[in-house]
Amino acid sequence: MRVVLVGRSADRDRIRQDLVEAGLEVVAEAATLAAARALDVASDAWLLATPDAPAATPARLAPDPDAPAPGATPEEPLTPRERDVLDLLALGLPNKAIAARLGISDQTVKFHVASIIGKLGARNRTDAVTRAVRRGMVAI
Repeated sequence: MRVVLVGRSADRDRIRQDLVEAGLEVVAEAATLAAARALDVASDAWLLATPDAPAATPARLAPDPDAPAPGATPEEPLTPRERDVLDLLALGLPNKAIAARLGISDQTVKFHVASIIGKLGARNRTDAVTRAVRRGMVAI
């Protein structure tokens, strides 16, 4: 995961090595959120280094503000087949039932569901349907 480390210099210094050892790639650092916003760096999240955080939990994860907001139109549109799968997800059908209705394998459905979740920025299939309903992509 690519992160921007935000906080006071001393706090960033205190946790930087732990982050790298945990497998996070620190792509930039900033003293304030305003300074982080001004950076032209692609990242997955911002880590907020706080002075009172213990070593085991050195920072708070904040979503990248450039990521699509919940309810926003996805950057990459759903394919026609993904829309078909989403419509059946909204009916509450499991993967095998969706596969049977569309004449595809349940593994293909699983692939489409994962793609839908990713494109909508959802946490799971239920969240994907909720986000799709809010965006007017599907009616229930």
